[in-house]
Amino acid sequence: MFHSLALLSLGCAGVAFAATADQWRSRSIYQRVLLIITDRYALPDGADPTRCNVTEQTWCGGTWNAIKDKLDYIQDAGFSAIWISPVSQNYEGPRTSYGDAYHGYWLADASQLNARFGTSDDLKALSAELHRRGMYLMVDIVANNVMATSTTPDYSNYMFKEPTQYHPYCPIDWNNNTSIQNCWLGDTNVTLPDINTQDPTVASTYSSWVSNLVQEYGIDGLRIDAAKHVQAPFWSSFCESAGVFCLGEVFGDDIAEASSYQRVMDSILNYPLYDAVVQGFTIPGPANMSGLEAVMNQVQKNLLRDPTLLGNFLENHDVPRWGSQSADPQSLQRCSNAMVITFMSDGIPIVYYGQEQSLGGSADPYNRGPLWPSHYEKTVAYNLTTTLNKLRNYLVNNTDWAQSRTQVLRAASNGIAIMKGNVVTIATPIGSPVMSIIILRYHDPEMDCASSILTCTQWAVGSNGTVEVQYTKGGAPVILVPDDILQGSGLCRAAAPEPGSTTETNGEGGVRGTSIYRAAAAVLLGLLPLLLA
Repeated sequence: MFHSLALLSLGCAGVAFAATADQWRSRSIYQRVLLIITDRYALPDGADPTRCNVTEQTWCGGTWNAIKDKLDYIQDAGFSAIWISPVSQNYEGPRTSYGDAYHGYWLADASQLNARFGTSDDLKALSAELHRRGMYLMVDIVANNVMATSTTPDYSNYMFKEPTQYHPYCPIDWNNNTSIQNCWLGDTNVTLPDINTQDPTVASTYSSWVSNLVQEYGIDGLRIDAAKHVQAPFWSSFCESAGVFCLGEVFGDDIAEASSYQRVMDSILNYPLYDAVVQGFTIPGPANMSGLEAVMNQVQKNLLRDPTLLGNFLENHDVPRWGSQSADPQSLQRCSNAMVITFMSDGIPIVYYGQEQSLGGSADPYNRGPLWPSHYEKTVAYNLTTTLNKLRNYLVNNTDWAQSRTQVLRAASNGIAIMKGNVVTIATPIGSPVMSIIILRYHDPEMDCASSILTCTQWAVGSNGTVEVQYTKGGAPVILVPDDILQGSGLCRAAAPEPGSTTETNGEGGVRGTSIYRAAAAVLLGLLPLLLA
């Protein structure tokens, strides 16, 4: 379906990577604007930074040029791709009861650009600058519907102008899959007329349109909005015409339903994992580690074609921000266990703009606030994100970690331990209370220690083969990496050694030339129990 890595001459758009699914597997995505909201990420010079009131649900002034000017902030955090909100023309009529189309998802004519965000040259300049930096551009696509303010709209202003190119109005019956795919999203105040993608002319027009869009603007990947509201076979030809990586939104935690869409596109957003992470790590919450374990195992054993390509996330424009779901300070700022799981398990990590600043916001419109009041500071959460990206990028480029499958070592009420490749990640829902819990036990007399990359400390092994995780500062996650793998990573002062030299403990959490390979093997044999306090 997809081109191999190729250089395409695209005029002002510069060079597009035409990245394959395998190449996207190695990326981490920074999501700005509604689920990438262009209007809310950065302002152009001279704009008033005080005039963005999220309750007004209107434009705040973010542009493609402003994103381009703030790419250092993203790249410095280790991100290698961005995903921006839809670029097509949106509704520009009288204000609705839900505000204006600042988010970019109320489509008018898909064949035209959204002038609110800039010009054709501006979008090409953003694409070109990303490619100059070796980064990818993902663009959100709305193909299921347009936007109107009645159930009998005038279709002459849309790309598809004939009423027969739309399904007749009907409210969705959420217990009927045909209704979900053919009836209209929205309500009678803001309707979303459902495009008849079964119509051969519509399908052909869409194929030509997306191919031209990708080539014109040097787009490397597509995020597909409301994918499950379109019959799955349509996406196969659509994505083939696009010739780039396709990531679909299949909202909900039904793994069987999700799997039917990964058969026709490269990837889907990992809503099953998201729901399990929320149930596992929200404080206060059920601390449902067994549920998280079950989802991880089901994803591996069951239906999803390639879990390593799933889009893992903790926040987006359709769900509450983490800071509005979990009240415990430890889970919010000091090494979020939930975010660590999204980075260190199978999939492509996606970070919603502002997540790295611990922004709050319970739901639309509050989860779509502007980023500029943060002054783009390098906060605790930003630094954690940077460390996770640095580790992940190093593992991807120097090991087979990205292609490895996650294994759940053990789960219990106080935590979960997973292993991907030779990296062990231990996450806990206990939050701020100080505890001392032994949750890992290695039975390997040859292992001396492992390095935790979040604290740059070494984990000595006791005489009985035990590694202790002591939550003396609350429930922070632990990521244990074999010392020999860390060599040359730049993490925890693990600089590349000179040829022929040996690596010793540096006194500040550096490496010491040991590994946990044998301990990992012991895990696979069931010799690594997760103990409860």
